Amino acid sequence: MNHCMAQPALSLGISPCPNDTFIFEAWINGRLGPHAPKIISTIADIDALNHMAENQQPDIVKVSVFAYGRLHTTYKLLDAGAALGRGCGPLVVARSQGIDLADPDITIAVPGRWTTAHCLLSLSQPAAAKKIFMPFDRIMPAVVHGEADVGVIVHEGRFTYSAYGLVMVEDLGAWWETTTGYPVPLGVIVAKRSLGSETIAKVETAIRESLRAAWENPATPRAFMRRYAAEMDEEVMQRHVELYVNQYTYDLGDEGKQAIAYLLQWAREQGLFA
Repeated sequence: MNHCMAQPALSLGISPCPNDTFIFEAWINGRLGPHAPKIISTIADIDALNHMAENQQPDIVKVSVFAYGRLHTTYKLLDAGAALGRGCGPLVVARSQGIDLADPDITIAVPGRWTTAHCLLSLSQPAAAKKIFMPFDRIMPAVVHGEADVGVIVHEGRFTYSAYGLVMVEDLGAWWETTTGYPVPLGVIVAKRSLGSETIAKVETAIRESLRAAWENPATPRAFMRRYAAEMDEEVMQRHVELYVNQYTYDLGDEGKQAIAYLLQWAREQGLFA
C-alpha cells in the first residue's frame, strides 16, 4: 500500500552558513515542485545540529563528519549536500606567531566537541589537553581578549581572522591533505534510516535539484543567504560558497566516501570516540 500521500512534512536541520543556505534555499522555499518531499526547516549552529541528531530530532540534518561517526546506526550518509574539499579546512589562529601547539599548557578554543575541527586538532596534536568548547562565532573574540591562547576557526573565519589582528599558526586542512592525500571531510547531510530507501532517494534528488537551481540562478538564493549570514559581507559570502560548494557537494563519489571513512577509522584508532 502506498502511504506517500499522507506523509507528514520531514524535518530538516541545516547551518546558517552560506554554503548550506545556498544549497537548500530552493527546497526550503518550496520552489522544487510537488514531487519534492515537504519539509519543515530549522537553522542552527553545527554544534547544535550535532546534538539534535544525537537526540534523533531531525529527519534530515547537516552534521560534522566526526559526529556522524557516532550516528551512523541511526542516520544514513547521503551522497549529496556535503561540505568537503581541498584548501577549505579549519585554521588555528593566535594573537602572534611562536605558539607551540604541542605545548600541553596552551589553552585552545574549539567549536564543539563533535566537530570535525576538533577531530582534526586531536589527530594532529594529540598532546593538546586544555580545550574550551564554544560556538564558532565566539572563538576569534575569545582569542583576541586572551580567554584562549589559540583558536580553531571554521567557516568564514578563514577569510576574516586577519581583520581581528590574528595570525594563522597552523592550517589543519593542509596538514590533513598532506598527510592523507584526501580532501578534507568537514560536514555531511544524513537522513534517518527509518525513513526508508524510497524516501531517502527522494531526499537526495531534492538536494541535487535545489543545488542545481542555485547554480543556474545564483542571485535567487542571495536574500535567503543574507538573512542568516549575520555581519558577513557580500564578497566573503561569495568566497564561502565558491570554496565549500563543489563537485563533492553534488556527489561525494568514491574519493569523498574514502576520505570520510579514513577520518573516522583514524579517529577510532586514536580513541577519540571514547
